[in-house]
Amino acid sequence: MKILYVTTISLTMNSFFKPHIDMLVKEGHQVDIACNYSELPLDNLYNELGCAFYQIDFSRSPLSKYNFKAYNQLKKVVENGDYDIVHCHTPNASVITRLVCRRFRKKNGLRVFYTAHGFHFYKGAPKLNWMVFYPIEKFCSRFTDKLITINKEDYKLAKKKFKAREVHYIPGVGIDLSKFENIQVDRIAKRKEIGVPENAFLLLSVGELNENKNHQIVIRALAKLNDSNIHYVVAGTGELKFDLIELAKNLNIENQIHLLGYRNDVISLYKISDVYVHPSYREGLPVAVMEALAAGTTVIASNIRGCEDIVLNNLFNPNDVDSLVAKIRNFNSNGVLDVNFTQKNVIGRIVALYEDIAHIEYK
Repeated sequence: MKILYVTTISLTMNSFFKPHIDMLVKEGHQVDIACNYSELPLDNLYNELGCAFYQIDFSRSPLSKYNFKAYNQLKKVVENGDYDIVHCHTPNASVITRLVCRRFRKKNGLRVFYTAHGFHFYKGAPKLNWMVFYPIEKFCSRFTDKLITINKEDYKLAKKKFKAREVHYIPGVGIDLSKFENIQVDRIAKRKEIGVPENAFLLLSVGELNENKNHQIVIRALAKLNDSNIHYVVAGTGELKFDLIELAKNLNIENQIHLLGYRNDVISLYKISDVYVHPSYREGLPVAVMEALAAGTTVIASNIRGCEDIVLNNLFNPNDVDSLVAKIRNFNSNGVLDVNFTQKNVIGRIVALYEDIAHIEYK
């Protein structure tokens, strides 16, 4: 088959879909790529796989004028591409893609797949999200042959409310377990490198320093625990860095907080940590939680959509500091990552969806 993969920006394509496209090409399919890669070049692997690239001026801002230009650019690509399947990801690109493809579905027999990596509307979401994003997604579902959801909450909602021909649950993009095998880390040396005492009880979070990631609750929990031997490490960059530093100073625990910035050694950080904490308010299906479990690290996570799919215990209320304090004091081992979240399983299920399109007919 001839398949077009669409994302808003190239960072998403480079970060998540290389193994998927590699497998599809190995299965004998032609895969082309459409995204905005003006700021970040696409990975050279796609050249090696024989993919054609199309620069589409998508903007991450829904109201940007560039999205109108992107509509016309993508229309030309689809019109001339003779594709069997167009598979879109990320909100802006997926809305535009489905609007573009609606006239080609009946005319050319094109099938449209959409992977929703966490709807903006969910239990507890602001009313504005439901007022704006829910109607758009419901409308666009009419032009979707296979809607793939990555968590159970989104799956149940889409199955009940949306008009897609089929709705499927496939847990995320999958974790490559081979990256975690045979990783040897010098615990003492690594902890010294990041400024953490050898015998400290180490909490770790990985993620952007923003309001949604909610790192402030962990800092407040440390202050309540009142134990100088507990240290908190965060790998990630973001606008709230200095706010978090100031909060730690005000709570007199600045020596226990370590904001490391961007890291390319997160697997080593998982390995030297006692507990991974994921305190977000909102997630689709958090990759960092799956990575931590794959590395053998115990996880404490918010009791929210996505996290609840992966972590069976050690869940806490992200709005309640005392709830987190209690979990840090009394946590249980999570065991290993469920096989359903592995890359091998996820890609296998996606390939099966591609091969199961013959029965989709248009009246």
